[in-house]
Amino acid sequence: MKLNLGCCDRILADYVNVDIVAGHGVDVVADLSKPWPWPDGSVERVRAHDVIEHLPDKIHTMNELWRVLAPGRIVEIAVPTTDGPGAFQDPTHVSFWNRRSFLYYEAGNIYRERFARAYGIQAAFRVLREHTTPTIDGPRLEIHLQAIK
Repeated sequence: MKLNLGCCDRILADYVNVDIVAGHGVDVVADLSKPWPWPDGSVERVRAHDVIEHLPDKIHTMNELWRVLAPGRIVEIAVPTTDGPGAFQDPTHVSFWNRRSFLYYEAGNIYRERFARAYGIQAAFRVLREHTTPTIDGPRLEIHLQAIK
């Protein structure tokens, strides 16, 4: 199973298209700020473009991504970074991200190793790829993370 989270009007074939609002092509209506409805290790790929900044709890979001991914599987995240106004201009953005935000979820990273237990972080990922693209609203980070289990 592959998940397309926060699909809105970006419906992808061969993916389970997930959004908080029912609509044409949406396969699953789910509030991702709550526990996710998929079993542990049941997902082979997640596409999370322009969605995690709409979720209030970074640790919950990253833990759930990690939990549902099968070992070694990949999540593609795209998010406006705090290096530009795009992160702050949308009134529905409730969490704010930049490249350093992901350090707390990288297996072996000093930030994860120091704080994971105290913060309740279970997620452990390896960064496979990252790229920042300039946009009219400021930088947009795309990062591909592999679940380490």
